[in-house]
Amino acid sequence: MTSFSAKFEEIKVLGEELVEKIKELIHQGNIRRVIIKDEKGHTFIEIPLGLAAIGAIAAPVLAAVGAIATMVSKFTVVIEKTDEPEPPPAA
Repeated sequence: MTSFSAKFEEIKVLGEELVEKIKELIHQGNIRRVIIKDEKGHTFIEIPLGLAAIGAIAAPVLAAVGAIATMVSKFTVVIEKTDEPEPPPAA
């Protein structure tokens, strides 16, 4: 059975940069989930990128992110990345 480990990274962004940052993250392959929080730590939205990477689903997600960006000026984007396990050494 294959196991994956998760790593979390936080990025601070301003409201006008939020949509562009989310678009950039959607195009990366090793991102599993993105959590958007305000400056007080309240979660606005959690986006599972395994689903959002599909084009038909990405558009409404980006529209929601754009709407959120107009409400608050400073955000923290929490990124959950997965590391694929290293293959076992050859004998």
